[in-house]
Amino acid sequence: MTDDIALSWLFLALAGLLIGSGFFSLSETCMMALNRYRLRHLVKQGSRGARLAQGLLDKTEELLSFILAGNTVLNAATTILVAEICRRLFGDGEYVLGIATGAASLSILIFAEILPKVFGARFSERLALIASYVLSPMVRITSPIMWFINALVRAILRVFGIKPVAEGAASLSMEEMRTLVLEGGHFIPQKHHNIMLNLFDLENMTVDDTMTPRALIEGVDIDDKIETIRNALSTSHHTRLIVYEGDLSNVIGIVHVRKVLNASEKEPLAKETLREIMRDPYYIPEGTPLLQQLTHFQEQQRRMALVVDEYGEIQGLVTLQDILEEIVGEFTSQSPMNAGMFRRQDDGSVIVEGSCPLRVLNRKLGYNFPLDGPKTMNGLLIEQLEDIPEPGTAVKVGEYPIEILQTEDRKVKVVRLAAT
Repeated sequence: MTDDIALSWLFLALAGLLIGSGFFSLSETCMMALNRYRLRHLVKQGSRGARLAQGLLDKTEELLSFILAGNTVLNAATTILVAEICRRLFGDGEYVLGIATGAASLSILIFAEILPKVFGARFSERLALIASYVLSPMVRITSPIMWFINALVRAILRVFGIKPVAEGAASLSMEEMRTLVLEGGHFIPQKHHNIMLNLFDLENMTVDDTMTPRALIEGVDIDDKIETIRNALSTSHHTRLIVYEGDLSNVIGIVHVRKVLNASEKEPLAKETLREIMRDPYYIPEGTPLLQQLTHFQEQQRRMALVVDEYGEIQGLVTLQDILEEIVGEFTSQSPMNAGMFRRQDDGSVIVEGSCPLRVLNRKLGYNFPLDGPKTMNGLLIEQLEDIPEPGTAVKVGEYPIEILQTEDRKVKVVRLAAT
């Protein structure tokens, strides 16, 4: 019966089968290579093609079954058709079967597999949105047949004790999201890129990493003379100050400097006025994660908290600004807390206060001191030496030579970091 069909029509039918098979191969590649997050963005923008593609990918099992079934049928038909064309051209000789097999394999490999899949991978988004207009109705029309085939496949899988993979995109872990941001650096503005990376770092940080140490907390003693208190308030670098009675261990409140100045405009500042306008102190335990504390500041409508250890002793102070600066960077070029903590010398070395946080040195000067242990230069050196060092002692921490210049009250006061 096929002898009645012109050879030109057979070649035309062969081209149609290869195009159809190529379409299925292209569709499989571009749909699987499609960026799911980009696709969701396009759906929100109202793209109909993206909406159709999203619907297909929501049922990946059905989509792949349809594409593979279509490809298999077309490739089988292509093989039969090539065999018939070869018979017409070369007769019924024994070698004709080999020619037909080679010609069919080469045609399918080049025009129905390699070329379409290369194009599908190269232009995945554009082609996936176009292909979805064709695939979507075809999947719906053939759904009864594909349901039967998928049911048969599931039954066979159950015989071997294999459970089908659940549909839907897998969630990303924090490390995977960090990698996503790192690899997408060329498409994200540098400032936004840094902020996003800082947010990931915040996940592993606690208030201990960014708090102002107890020795550097600025406050006023309610037992001091009123003139001393007024002078401390008027010259403070901060908008809020700790108010304590006798000693920092006995904090009685936190005062907003602006409220004090407003009150002093009406009448001379008195200690009773100070007690009235100050707010109760807000305590948090050491080791509190920074992200959690950021939420607590929002819920408690606070901007400052005192960090205490398991015995209730004050270890430091953390503010909302401290946490925000870990995300977006410092708001001022020279923080009062860090002023004078380090200074560069003409020979390239750096003079550092023992109370200087290691995180400040890493961030501002490019060092790479470990942050999973002691938080200050003093703590790092005492841990390394396991003793209170004498002035003139030299030690190398990692790749950094350090010379102790001054000690005081059982702690390292000043060190020199050699030029690197």
